[in-house]
Amino acid sequence: MSNELQFFHFGLMPYPNIPPADEIESTWVNLSNSHYDPVVGHKLYNEYLDQSVLAEKLGYDGTCVNEHHQNAYGTMPDPNIMASHVVARTSKIRVGIIGNALPLHENPLRVAESVAMLDVISGGRIISGFVRGTGMEYHSLRANPATSRERFWEAHDLIIKAWTEDGPFDWQGKHFDIPYVNPWPRPFQKPHPPIWLPGQGSFETIREAAKRRYPFMMVFAPLSFTKVNYDMYRKAAADEGYEPAPEQLAFCVPTYVAETEAKAHEEAREHMMWLFRRGLKVPSYHWVPPGYMSGDSLRGMIMGKRKFGIKDHWELDYQELLDEQYIIVGTPQQVAEKLAFYTQELGAGIHVAASAQIGDMPNWKVVKNMTLFAEEVMPLFRPPGNQPAWERGVPVPGTPDSLEQSA
Repeated sequence: MSNELQFFHFGLMPYPNIPPADEIESTWVNLSNSHYDPVVGHKLYNEYLDQSVLAEKLGYDGTCVNEHHQNAYGTMPDPNIMASHVVARTSKIRVGIIGNALPLHENPLRVAESVAMLDVISGGRIISGFVRGTGMEYHSLRANPATSRERFWEAHDLIIKAWTEDGPFDWQGKHFDIPYVNPWPRPFQKPHPPIWLPGQGSFETIREAAKRRYPFMMVFAPLSFTKVNYDMYRKAAADEGYEPAPEQLAFCVPTYVAETEAKAHEEAREHMMWLFRRGLKVPSYHWVPPGYMSGDSLRGMIMGKRKFGIKDHWELDYQELLDEQYIIVGTPQQVAEKLAFYTQELGAGIHVAASAQIGDMPNWKVVKNMTLFAEEVMPLFRPPGNQPAWERGVPVPGTPDSLEQSA
């Protein structure tokens, strides 16, 4: 298998100044916004955006933003706004919107228009991730989780048609009825911006991603479960008559690197624990509302947790996070050895959240982590010259055309 990896910077942009985990039920839905100070938020947003700009200067292959609502874990309710700031302050790096939560939008054409605008402004640097949104957001936005999957794929199909076919045309679907589909502008990239699908192991998402040859990204999962889901993707791809390329398999694993192993753990531990113990503290009735998952996926999740001994994120201690490889912490060589397992044993080709802001990590640590990772780890997974994908002209996976170009 190939040893090459693409590295995408990705920070969740959390608001860290919240009560300890044992004093709150959750960081989502019902944590009062009285804890939010806009003055602090102003400082944080600008630090986070500076980090995205730094990713281009350091030669990362991309930088990503995402969408979440009413929580302190990730304060980006509108990822397209954040992407517009990154686009305006960079000139070459790919900008991933990972992604717009389609079922939570009343009219998918607003997503089609926003992403197309960003793609045109950036000269074709946008990656358009699509997500369903977490179960918690269906509580926060009073959305029906039982129709989530149907709305997602209908919205997806409408957006793709709006991007690729001349308008105006009429759309009459089960969830969306739009007599004039005719978005201006149209995307810069043809046939459309690359599409990625993040997830945590839903059978349906994996099958649909493989069917459409979209990259599938495992998010905050133990290594053993990531392997199971990659195997499912490969099986689904085989059913479609092809073997997936490494760049169709992505993983999101928070990573921290320092000069020595002891220093790496000393600097990273408290921030990793904030992410998993506080940022991801969510009661199960918020995480999986009735109807959000199919019976097969819910059964698979329960059986998988039992088989692999998977705990809820906020129940894991630091050593468990390391042992199960939810996180990677160590010297450049140690981190590289862990990453090599993903490329050589699992066949993955994209690492997201390579070395970005983690939990309540201060800006100086983020900059140090990003810089050391770029200088000491990334060159080990690239061709001679250590150029990012956008300098080497490597196509972004996410459309059939891109896979044909990279074959």
